[in-house]
Amino acid sequence: MLEAICRVHQLLTFEIKDIISLVFIRYKTDGKGKSVPVAKIYTNKEHPIKNSMIDRDALWAIRKLQASGAEAYVVGGSIRDLMLGRIPKDFDIATSASPRQVQRLFWNSRIIGKRFRIVHLFFGEKIIEVTTFRSEEENFEEGNNNIFGTIEQDAKRRDFSINALYYNPQNGQLLDFCDCMEDFKKKVIRSLIPLKYSFSEDPVRMLRAIKYHVSTGFALKLNVKLAIKKNAPCIGSCSTSRMTEEIMKILSSGCSAEIMQCLYKYKLLQYILPCYSVYVGFPAVIASLKELDNKVSASREDGEKVSKSDMFYHMIKPAIMFDKLEDLSTDEIFKDVFRQAKILVSPATPPNYELEKAASMILADYGYSTNKGRKTAKKRVQSAKRANTAQRKPGDSKSPSRKKAIKKGPVKMEETRGGAKSEPKTLAESHDL
Repeated sequence: MLEAICRVHQLLTFEIKDIISLVFIRYKTDGKGKSVPVAKIYTNKEHPIKNSMIDRDALWAIRKLQASGAEAYVVGGSIRDLMLGRIPKDFDIATSASPRQVQRLFWNSRIIGKRFRIVHLFFGEKIIEVTTFRSEEENFEEGNNNIFGTIEQDAKRRDFSINALYYNPQNGQLLDFCDCMEDFKKKVIRSLIPLKYSFSEDPVRMLRAIKYHVSTGFALKLNVKLAIKKNAPCIGSCSTSRMTEEIMKILSSGCSAEIMQCLYKYKLLQYILPCYSVYVGFPAVIASLKELDNKVSASREDGEKVSKSDMFYHMIKPAIMFDKLEDLSTDEIFKDVFRQAKILVSPATPPNYELEKAASMILADYGYSTNKGRKTAKKRVQSAKRANTAQRKPGDSKSPSRKKAIKKGPVKMEETRGGAKSEPKTLAESHDL
């Protein structure tokens, strides 16, 4: 009798587990009318992400998109960082709404991009990026990316598996279409796009793979390593603006020394920073980058940011040559140091005034007193303001409506029915108010 009861209990337990697994798997119907599993769904008890960890403006944008009838999720690097117990720098959103539909919903939006159109939502200095689900029916070889699709198709168009999780703040569910959670458990970085297309379509993905490898400590899969070595020369074809942006991300990552060494190992640095790559093997250069990494880490804890000029200072200082500058004046030495800095960061094109500040900081370390960089930067800002003022119409600056707009500042709620005033807590709320 006891054995029979145990067998019944085992059968019931098996059936309950089976039902639970069916409930938390997302299905779709194929062309033959059969149900096919397309995603694993993890509840808020099965992952560490909470709504309190998500940016409030991002949550508001998602609620607004979902209220309009569209699907909307937090995706990308922010979910990766939260899974690893880190604080994300920014939050990206993926939605079923087209860029035009998103733009109609948000007054503070702007559509950018030609290769693939995306929408930026502006909240002061903060930008939230909203992308429409991409289709898997794209022509990889031609790089035609302006074809929109479903969330299942979009997941397969993500660069790496660790960036392909979708979080829905409405119900706390985490959607996994590509077995990404398994890669988190195994600590590996896997390419979701076929490697024969991925790096040739967008060579910057090779640089990102290296950054993710260093920052997460996850291992690159063998096929990814081989593909990077094969396609390394392709990164030289990227625009200078994209390279400049990626270099700034490396310097502000908190692990720039290790990333630079890894890029050199995979023969990518010689195409990204050809002149600087010559010096990466020098201990003084690595020590200076490690000092920058420590400063970046400390500034994050204090809620501050390291300036761009300070980043370039640590990057280029050990590579600056002073051997033949002894007989020159301070102004001539400054010009030569600035010239060397431009060569070292080439083909990247950071603002000149940031390099000028870095050059002044380097000269100060060697006992030269100069404020050349700071004065030049200040003059440029002042001249830009004068140019903007000159372009205004005479009546613009004296317009009563303009003065009122300046004095009012952030939008506030008028008196409510109860007579009390309420102020918006976020820029997102002020948008609706």
